[in-house]
Amino acid sequence: SGWDEIDFPNLEDPHAYALEIRGDDFLPTYRDGDLLIVSPSAGIRRRDRILLKRKAGGALVAGTLLRRTAQRIEIAPFAAGAESQVVPVREVAWLARIVWVSQ
Repeated sequence: SGWDEIDFPNLEDPHAYALEIRGDDFLPTYRDGDLLIVSPSAGIRRRDRILLKRKAGGALVAGTLLRRTAQRIEIAPFAAGAESQVVPVREVAWLARIVWVSQ
């Protein structure tokens, strides 16, 4: 019930999707109502803004990729005052790059 479709020009990833931010979880980087276009198939490099979902569930982790190895992913969360997080690769359900933002 929370899904809708939008036409986005020049986006070649058929699996890309949009997420609308609700609440203050990603302050100060993103505010309530901001629209993120996320590409799960886009290449991800150090310093890219990303979204990560753990297999165990819970909230999405949004932040800047600090380091990615075969065993772990280190993320600097957007949340003000939050410490960097290290997530073992085996615990990651999916990882996607934020490719565009409407603020």
